[in-house]
Amino acid sequence: MLFAILAGPVLAGGLPAQAASFDCQQPELAADETAICETLSLNDLDVKMVTTFELLSGLLAMGARGELQDQQIEWLTKRGECEGDIACLTAAYTARMAQLATVYQDVQRPK
Repeated sequence: MLFAILAGPVLAGGLPAQAASFDCQQPELAADETAICETLSLNDLDVKMVTTFELLSGLLAMGARGELQDQQIEWLTKRGECEGDIACLTAAYTARMAQLATVYQDVQRPK
């Protein structure tokens, strides 16, 4: 719920001219990146995923943060395998957000 509250204002402010995790204006984008830049729903998912990832990165201890970063790199590789397939990319983002939600649920909180 916390990341929904924090991510809400970012998303409500409108979409940037590019996806949050990379520059859509750079030459020679990969096929998955081009699809994300050209598809509003994928751009929205990218912004939400990056915002959630960054929030979690700030909450986790160094070792867990490193593991989260490794998982993100692995996920980015899998996302790239979708190439320009919008359904595949949507499923990849949906699965990653579910993984990040699980990480958030497992964050140690003060009692």
